[in-house]
Amino acid sequence: MGFCLHCGAELRRGWIENREREMCPQCGWVHYPQLKVSAAAMVIENNRLLLIRRTTSPWQGCWYLPAGYVEADEDPARAAERELVEETGLQAQVNALHGAYFFDDDPRGNGLLLVYRLMRTGGNLRLNGEADAAAFFDADQLPHPLTGAGHDRAIADWVAQVKTGQDG
Repeated sequence: MGFCLHCGAELRRGWIENREREMCPQCGWVHYPQLKVSAAAMVIENNRLLLIRRTTSPWQGCWYLPAGYVEADEDPARAAERELVEETGLQAQVNALHGAYFFDDDPRGNGLLLVYRLMRTGGNLRLNGEADAAAFFDADQLPHPLTGAGHDRAIADWVAQVKTGQDG
């Protein structure tokens, strides 16, 4: 960070709670880095999963679930619904939490991906500048490559559920 958010003094590194952290030598404030939180929309129609292909780095050209960062004042479930509309034009409502996935492979920082199952309620499929393709895929005919940041594992979990008959 560099400087204290409370008093503006230059931060120093020191050991607190068995970890090296940045802290303020003047007021005692400690910087606790936090994970980025993302929310993804898992839309399944006719046993097929909606995926879109990224146009930007990281993972340009890779397929992923419609997703994005959760705003500080936003419920993650609403973020999944918002990201779906922004990236695909489809409207949907959250049905359930599919899963939570820690990731440490994103060059923008470590985080937590919350993947929600959504039921489509309207809209027409259209793309914005974040994706150049979108389609529904069968579990045995997924496109490649898939993005990281938890998307690959969430999709793999869905495939496993389909193959064991647990996806419903």
